[in-house]
Amino acid sequence: MRRREPIRVLGIGAEGPAGWGEAYRRWVEEADVLVGGERQLSFFPDFRGEKWVLKSAIGEVVDRMVAQPPERKIVVLASGDPLFYGIGGLLVKKLGRDSVEIHPHLSSVQLAFARMGESWHDAAFLSVHGRPLDGLAEQVRRLRKVAILTDDVNTPAAVARHLLDAGVDGFRAFVGENLGAPDERCTWWDDLRELAKAAFAPLNVVVLLRKCPDAVSDIPLGIPDEAFAQRKPDKGLITKKEVRVISLAELRIRKDSVVWDIGAGTGSVAIEAARLAPEGQVFAIEKNAEDVANLRENVRRFGRRVTVVHGTAPEGLEAWPDPDAVFIGGTGKQMAAILDVVCARLKPGGRIVLNAATLENLHEAYAGLVARGFAVEVRLVQVARSKPILDMLRLEGLNPVFVLTAYRKEETT
Repeated sequence: MRRREPIRVLGIGAEGPAGWGEAYRRWVEEADVLVGGERQLSFFPDFRGEKWVLKSAIGEVVDRMVAQPPERKIVVLASGDPLFYGIGGLLVKKLGRDSVEIHPHLSSVQLAFARMGESWHDAAFLSVHGRPLDGLAEQVRRLRKVAILTDDVNTPAAVARHLLDAGVDGFRAFVGENLGAPDERCTWWDDLRELAKAAFAPLNVVVLLRKCPDAVSDIPLGIPDEAFAQRKPDKGLITKKEVRVISLAELRIRKDSVVWDIGAGTGSVAIEAARLAPEGQVFAIEKNAEDVANLRENVRRFGRRVTVVHGTAPEGLEAWPDPDAVFIGGTGKQMAAILDVVCARLKPGGRIVLNAATLENLHEAYAGLVARGFAVEVRLVQVARSKPILDMLRLEGLNPVFVLTAYRKEETT
């Protein structure tokens, strides 16, 4: 049912109501309830109605607004543009677009690009405000121009350190602090290492511009084996590139998939899966301590968002969300127990891919999946790579690997 009095969501800048027109001020004066963050509410010390503070439990405050009588006048204060990482979209979803009026102010991102004298129609926009930094480097790595909304924990310096730790560099940075306020400050940084040591006001936005626009360092599917940290001299405890690419294709990972990597080894599959699922979640479990150390190093090296667990599956899997895709690279003689968990928890339409290097593991995996009601396809992948010999080339074969793809029989392939 449409409210008789629409909820008005008013964008407000760092300068407060000084940046408003008369209508905005009148709506606040006439309101029964004024909702906003502590900073926004502090601009109205003489407000005579109720004040509701928006903190971490935003959903509860929104539900409280929804429950108010339709004749009550409610005004919500939102920083900048309420529909840009703001509360506006949530209110429209809860109440319907006819019951909410959105009145935007200039966003901090608009002001930042204006101060830079830089166009922003071709920029990407990311937020680490109240969100983990995990996965940020993976996204920035492939961008040329990006604005990042920060908070008092994920500061510009913390963002710079995170990017550098993941090997992401080659950007100039602009930081706009308290944009629109009397104490506004704008600074340029030619080196992320200097930015990583600096301090800033809590209200800021960071814009990164790649120094060489053509030098985008995104890593395509099929990362070379030698790029991964792995056991030496005992190389080989890694899913080889050719097999890895086939296995990832069979998993059919979407951008929001939940992916499990069991017996992850160096984490090559998990790391490539994280690139394919930037909005999803990737979990990797490995029992060998030395491999776990390499796995963590590879996650850091490639800037991927992967949750790493040191343990022996199926123990530890109970804490993970149900998967859309499961890769099994090793079972540690726990094949039956792992298949019990994986087959029971796989989401509808999900797929399991298992690599087997021996006939015994092939037989056990195939029989186990079929017995649990799954259709199974088997591929034998045999790869030979060229190797120089004097002024000629010869081919050196890799160990053949069986790639099993499983899905529930009633589901389409």
